[in-house]
Amino acid sequence: MKPIYLIGFMGSGKTTIGKELAACLNKEVIDTDEEIVKRENKNINDIFAQHGEGYFRNLESLILNEMDDRAGVITTGGGIVIKPENRKRLSETGFVFFLYASPEEIFKRIEKDHSRPLLKGDKKRLIHELYEKRMPLYEETAHVIIDTTNKDKAEIIQEIIDCLE
Repeated sequence: MKPIYLIGFMGSGKTTIGKELAACLNKEVIDTDEEIVKRENKNINDIFAQHGEGYFRNLESLILNEMDDRAGVITTGGGIVIKPENRKRLSETGFVFFLYASPEEIFKRIEKDHSRPLLKGDKKRLIHELYEKRMPLYEETAHVIIDTTNKDKAEIIQEIIDCLE
């Protein structure tokens, strides 16, 4: 079975849904951000601060390229779709689910989260700006779009499983 990739904006639920989906499917779950943290032995904020976003995006691509033979659920960072080669790899090597949530919903979910290096400053404005840039990339990459707004985890997971059957 091909890997199941979960893509979407930060705060869309990729990590939470990924863990439970993997448990339901009896598959391993791999979080690309966690893999980067392990490899670098630094948290994401430190990687951004010390090396910049470009370095982080290169690590993201490197990790993604190592996922082809993994038949699990792979949760990705919100910016993995920025690079065209990542979008191509995702859509060609696995089943890609875009977990959608509106910018307003994202803001509510991550308003108090200070661990996001790209949201230093006016969080609401930054979310809207990034969202506008990334939305077409998520849509281009996804095989299926799942709207997570006002849905509980079980509903979202069932929607994904129904698509896989």
